[in-house]
Amino acid sequence: MGDEALLFWGLGLIAASLLLIVVEVFVPSGGLISLAATGCAIGGAYCLFRHDTVWGIIGLSILVVLGPAVFSFALKVWPSTPIGRKMLGEKPAEQVEAERLAGERERDKYLAMIGQEGVVVSDLRPIGTVQIGGKRYDALSEAGFVRAGSRVRVTLAEPSQIKVRAGG
Repeated sequence: MGDEALLFWGLGLIAASLLLIVVEVFVPSGGLISLAATGCAIGGAYCLFRHDTVWGIIGLSILVVLGPAVFSFALKVWPSTPIGRKMLGEKPAEQVEAERLAGERERDKYLAMIGQEGVVVSDLRPIGTVQIGGKRYDALSEAGFVRAGSRVRVTLAEPSQIKVRAGG
Protein backbone atom coordinates (compact mmCIF):
# COMPACT_ATOMS: atom_id res chain seq x y z
CA MET A 1 0.00 0.00 0.00
CA GLY A 2 1.35 3.42 -0.91
CA ASP A 3 2.52 5.92 1.67
CA GLU A 4 -0.25 8.42 0.85
CA ALA A 5 -2.89 5.68 0.96
CA LEU A 6 -1.86 4.80 4.53
CA LEU A 7 -2.28 8.45 5.53
CA PHE A 8 -5.78 8.68 4.03
CA TRP A 9 -6.82 5.30 5.47
CA GLY A 10 -5.51 6.29 8.90
CA LEU A 11 -7.30 9.63 8.96
CA GLY A 12 -10.48 8.06 7.52
CA LEU A 13 -10.53 5.29 10.13
CA ILE A 14 -10.01 7.77 12.96
CA ALA A 15 -12.85 9.93 11.62
CA ALA A 16 -15.02 6.80 11.34
CA SER A 17 -14.23 5.87 14.94
CA LEU A 18 -15.31 9.32 16.16
CA LEU A 19 -18.52 9.06 14.14
CA LEU A 20 -19.20 5.58 15.54
CA ILE A 21 -18.80 6.93 19.08
CA VAL A 22 -21.67 9.34 18.37
CA VAL A 23 -23.75 6.59 16.77
CA GLU A 24 -23.22 4.34 19.81
CA VAL A 25 -24.87 6.92 22.06
CA PHE A 26 -27.98 7.16 19.88
CA VAL A 27 -28.36 3.56 18.69
CA PRO A 28 -28.64 0.87 21.35
CA SER A 29 -26.34 -1.94 20.15
CA GLY A 30 -25.14 -3.61 23.31
CA GLY A 31 -21.62 -2.27 22.73
CA LEU A 32 -21.13 -3.66 19.22
CA ILE A 33 -20.78 -0.20 17.72
CA SER A 34 -18.24 0.65 20.44
CA LEU A 35 -16.21 -2.38 19.42
CA ALA A 36 -16.33 -1.22 15.80
CA ALA A 37 -15.25 2.29 16.89
CA THR A 38 -12.36 0.82 18.86
CA GLY A 39 -11.33 -1.30 15.89
CA CYS A 40 -11.41 1.73 13.58
CA ALA A 41 -9.38 3.77 16.07
CA ILE A 42 -6.74 1.06 16.40
CA GLY A 43 -6.61 0.52 12.63
CA GLY A 44 -6.38 4.27 12.01
CA ALA A 45 -3.55 4.70 14.50
CA TYR A 46 -1.72 1.69 13.00
CA CYS A 47 -2.02 3.13 9.46
CA LEU A 48 -0.78 6.53 10.61
CA PHE A 49 2.21 5.03 12.43
CA ARG A 50 3.02 2.98 9.33
CA HIS A 51 2.92 6.21 7.29
CA ASP A 52 5.03 8.27 9.71
CA THR A 53 5.67 8.36 13.47
CA VAL A 54 4.67 12.04 13.68
CA TRP A 55 1.34 11.29 11.98
CA GLY A 56 0.86 8.35 14.37
CA ILE A 57 1.34 10.60 17.39
CA ILE A 58 -1.03 13.18 15.86
CA GLY A 59 -3.61 10.43 15.31
CA LEU A 60 -3.32 9.18 18.89
CA SER A 61 -3.59 12.75 20.17
CA ILE A 62 -6.74 13.26 18.15
CA LEU A 63 -8.23 10.06 19.59
CA VAL A 64 -7.24 10.93 23.17
CA VAL A 65 -8.62 14.47 22.98
CA LEU A 66 -11.55 14.22 20.58
CA GLY A 67 -12.78 10.75 21.59
CA PRO A 68 -13.96 11.74 25.07
CA ALA A 69 -15.03 15.19 23.85
CA VAL A 70 -17.23 13.72 21.11
CA PHE A 71 -18.68 11.15 23.53
CA SER A 72 -19.38 13.86 26.10
CA PHE A 73 -21.09 16.06 23.51
CA ALA A 74 -23.21 13.15 22.28
CA LEU A 75 -24.30 12.38 25.85
CA LYS A 76 -25.21 16.02 26.36
CA VAL A 77 -27.42 16.04 23.26
CA TRP A 78 -28.90 12.58 23.85
CA PRO A 79 -31.62 13.52 26.41
CA SER A 80 -33.20 15.92 23.90
CA THR A 81 -33.59 13.21 21.25
CA PRO A 82 -36.77 11.10 20.96
CA ILE A 83 -34.98 7.89 22.01
CA GLY A 84 -33.28 9.69 24.91
CA ARG A 85 -36.58 11.08 26.18
CA LYS A 86 -38.18 7.66 25.87
CA MET A 87 -35.37 5.93 27.76
CA LEU A 88 -35.39 8.58 30.48
CA GLY A 89 -39.15 8.17 30.85
CA GLU A 90 -40.08 11.69 29.88
CA LYS A 91 -43.54 12.08 28.43
CA PRO A 92 -44.02 13.39 24.90
CA ALA A 93 -45.15 17.02 24.63
CA GLU A 94 -48.57 15.94 23.34
CA GLN A 95 -49.16 13.77 26.41
CA VAL A 96 -48.01 16.52 28.78
CA GLU A 97 -50.40 18.98 27.09
CA ALA A 98 -53.29 16.48 27.23
CA GLU A 99 -52.68 15.92 30.95
CA ARG A 100 -52.54 19.67 31.54
CA LEU A 101 -55.87 20.16 29.75
CA ALA A 102 -57.43 17.26 31.69
CA GLY A 103 -56.24 18.86 34.94
CA GLU A 104 -57.77 22.20 33.94
CA ARG A 105 -61.10 20.51 33.12
CA GLU A 106 -61.03 18.73 36.49
CA ARG A 107 -60.26 21.99 38.31
CA ASP A 108 -63.05 23.81 36.45
CA LYS A 109 -65.48 21.01 37.37
CA TYR A 110 -64.71 21.48 41.06
CA LEU A 111 -64.81 25.28 40.85
CA ALA A 112 -68.30 25.02 39.33
CA MET A 113 -69.44 23.10 42.42
CA ILE A 114 -68.84 26.08 44.73
CA GLY A 115 -72.21 27.50 45.78
CA GLN A 116 -74.19 24.41 44.73
CA GLU A 117 -76.57 22.82 47.19
CA GLY A 118 -76.68 19.19 48.15
CA VAL A 119 -78.05 16.71 50.67
CA VAL A 120 -76.11 14.94 53.41
CA VAL A 121 -76.23 11.17 52.75
CA SER A 122 -74.32 10.03 55.84
CA ASP A 123 -73.85 12.16 58.94
CA LEU A 124 -71.02 14.67 58.71
CA ARG A 125 -68.97 14.13 61.90
CA PRO A 126 -67.36 16.42 60.51
CA ILE A 127 -66.55 14.13 57.55
CA GLY A 128 -69.22 12.17 55.73
CA THR A 129 -70.94 11.76 52.38
CA VAL A 130 -73.03 14.32 50.51
CA GLN A 131 -74.91 14.16 47.25
CA ILE A 132 -74.43 17.12 44.93
CA GLY A 133 -75.83 17.22 41.43
CA GLY A 134 -76.67 13.51 41.48
CA LYS A 135 -73.16 12.41 42.51
CA ARG A 136 -71.84 11.37 45.89
CA TYR A 137 -68.74 12.97 47.36
CA ASP A 138 -66.85 12.75 50.64
CA ALA A 139 -67.17 16.13 52.31
CA LEU A 140 -66.00 18.04 55.37
CA SER A 141 -68.46 20.11 57.38
CA GLU A 142 -67.24 23.56 58.40
CA ALA A 143 -69.55 23.59 61.44
CA GLY A 144 -68.92 20.12 62.85
CA PHE A 145 -71.81 17.61 63.08
CA VAL A 146 -74.55 17.71 60.40
CA ARG A 147 -77.33 15.07 60.31
CA ALA A 148 -78.11 12.94 57.27
CA GLY A 149 -80.90 14.43 55.15
CA SER A 150 -79.85 18.05 55.92
CA ARG A 151 -79.31 20.53 53.11
CA VAL A 152 -75.77 21.87 52.65
CA ARG A 153 -74.01 24.34 50.37
CA VAL A 154 -70.51 23.84 48.93
CA THR A 155 -68.06 26.50 50.16
CA LEU A 156 -64.81 24.98 48.86
CA ALA A 157 -64.28 22.32 46.19
CA GLU A 158 -60.93 20.80 45.27
CA PRO A 159 -60.08 17.31 44.04
CA SER A 160 -58.71 16.44 47.48
CA GLN A 161 -61.43 18.06 49.58
CA ILE A 162 -64.97 19.41 49.47
CA LYS A 163 -66.14 21.66 52.30
CA VAL A 164 -69.80 22.28 52.98
CA ARG A 165 -71.84 24.51 55.27
CA ALA A 166 -75.18 23.43 56.77
CA GLY A 167 -78.34 25.13 55.61
CA GLY A 168 -78.76 25.39 51.85
